[in-house]
Amino acid sequence: MSTTFTVDTATSRATPVAAPMKRLTIPAVRRRKAEIARGEGQPLVMLTAYTVRTAQLLDPHCDLLLVGDSLGQVIYGLPSTVPVTLEMMAAHGAAVVRGSYHAAVVIDMPFGSYEASPEHAFASAARLMKETGAAAVKLEGGAAMAPTVRFLSERGIPVMGHVGLTPQAVNMLGGYGARGRTQEEASKIIEDAQAIAAAGAFAIVVEGVVETVAIEMTRSVDCPTIGIGASAQCDGQVLVAEDMLGMFERVPRFVKRFDELGERIAAAAQTYASDVRSRAFPGPEQVYAAKS
Repeated sequence: MSTTFTVDTATSRATPVAAPMKRLTIPAVRRRKAEIARGEGQPLVMLTAYTVRTAQLLDPHCDLLLVGDSLGQVIYGLPSTVPVTLEMMAAHGAAVVRGSYHAAVVIDMPFGSYEASPEHAFASAARLMKETGAAAVKLEGGAAMAPTVRFLSERGIPVMGHVGLTPQAVNMLGGYGARGRTQEEASKIIEDAQAIAAAGAFAIVVEGVVETVAIEMTRSVDCPTIGIGASAQCDGQVLVAEDMLGMFERVPRFVKRFDELGERIAAAAQTYASDVRSRAFPGPEQVYAAKS
């Protein structure tokens, strides 16, 4: 658990659950690929989390929780992940660590916090890990980021890579379309994954790529691949939790809605508003009577 903040367990709704088991470690995550190949392991399960309560609900079911820079859009209503800051990631990362006890927590390094140099990346990553208690960081990019992945890994900071559709590079890519449709682009994506795997990445997120490319990539690297809009043949899967819960009207085509929570929340709010306006709420059960 993070020691950055303390929680008043007598009054807080967000009291962390007691830890009945050890967290999944980064070496254990890395070993999962070999276990899957031997038929002894299951695909890795990862979802995003940005708050204590979400972490508490998702943690028992996940191997990894990703504090994604997607919080810029999901939590803050920003147009992309580009404006997200280290301060935002640190605050939400600490919350997710406090709310979890089983999953390995991975935190995104936001745009501008690691690209300048490996030394710059180390300073940013060290800050995030100190302030959050997270187990690892994630950064986007392929072969160009391999020296940075190696620099961090050799200095004790586990790194998860991210190739294919890289949202932080949306301005360069020209949009959020699938990648790997041409042979040249497909080869580049696979080479990128191989480069960061060789540099020491313990796992790689593969986003928005043609399925055949994701399958070939998974077979060509020795660390687990975690797909999002890729292939069921990846070594694991990740989704933005709010997408798969149906919190937004529009979601990417690769998202399966496992609930329609947005509609249910809206319906509950409508019922609440009606009860308030009709003075049906609060009722006798929700008010305090004077002592006799």
